[in-house]
Amino acid sequence: MALIPIGLFLRFQPWGLISDLSGGILYASLIYVLVAFLVPTSARVTVGLWALGWCVAVELLQLTAFPSTAGHLFPPARLVLGTGFAATDLVAYLVGALSAFLVDLFWQRRITNSRY
Repeated sequence: MALIPIGLFLRFQPWGLISDLSGGILYASLIYVLVAFLVPTSARVTVGLWALGWCVAVELLQLTAFPSTAGHLFPPARLVLGTGFAATDLVAYLVGALSAFLVDLFWQRRITNSRY
């Protein structure tokens, strides 16, 4: 589960937009992996849509005061809920969920083809 340490490393780098976008891509990929783990019988497309939906919902939640309040009360919540809305994050989430879906699809086909 290398996504978590890589994401945390990038989160604290002073690379501006690159850190932000790569963090969003990794966040969406992590959510994809978690959904796939929690619901292993779901179709990959469904897993990808749930992951993307979660990420978009969390981003839209940042338009409210809730993430800021939660982060103030429990600082690690900032890593899950974010700190402020950024439309560019929505693009990163789309890229991350799509990338995770494609890797999953490739991996599943590779496993299936190796059996025969």
